[in-house]
Amino acid sequence: EVRLVESGGGLVQPGGSLRLSCAASGFSFSSYYMSWVRQAPGKGLEWVSSINSGGENTYYADSVKGRFTISRDNAQHTLTLEMNNLKPEDTAIYYCAAVDGRYYSGVDSPWNFWGRGTQVTVSS
Repeated sequence: EVRLVESGGGLVQPGGSLRLSCAASGFSFSSYYMSWVRQAPGKGLEWVSSINSGGENTYYADSVKGRFTISRDNAQHTLTLEMNNLKPEDTAIYYCAAVDGRYYSGVDSPWNFWGRGTQVTVSS
């Protein structure tokens, strides 16, 4: 059974930091590009960041570049998103998603697997 389980969300003040994790199981993790995608209240899905299968290449949306860092541990089958200098507009449910590396095409990738998400709220 494929599972992607996010954790680490919560309430944080503007300017604060959070570290999200995604634990993966049931598929060949090291063969998949991994991404974080978020959905703000009343809005559609927004791609946030991706990392290639080996972890050498990372990609970020302009809205988070310089503030968020994506990483992965293929031995532990985990994906991480370090979020710094958080802003109220970062408030959203954050999902991790996986796509077979052969079919990765950025924002429009045909994601194979999704987690259930973790809530991040940035508010004073």
